[in-house]
Amino acid sequence: MADPSFFEKVYEVVRQIPYGRVTSYGAIASYLGSAGSSRMVGWAMNSSHGTETYVPAHRVVNRNGVLTGKHHFGGPNVMKQLLESEGIKVNNDQIVDFKKHFWNPATELKY
Repeated sequence: MADPSFFEKVYEVVRQIPYGRVTSYGAIASYLGSAGSSRMVGWAMNSSHGTETYVPAHRVVNRNGVLTGKHHFGGPNVMKQLLESEGIKVNNDQIVDFKKHFWNPATELKY
């Protein structure tokens, strides 16, 4: 069973991703000191839709910029639409210019 406090730590990081930027499951896991826990970060994102405080889960993608969590947004194109509304271009479920939009919590946040 997943550690609820880990999920909360993930949500705290995700809430700090700036508008128009994205990060990866692995970058969040590494920042939290759990480098091998990318999948747990994904589970946290899948559970984030039921949180009291909004979590911009659409800003978290895989290490290649692919929208792997898109099926958890109530429709196959919702995640893409949310990203595009923030000025991020998506082609074939992959972020165009991923490095340009990438936000690394390890360099952007003080733990």
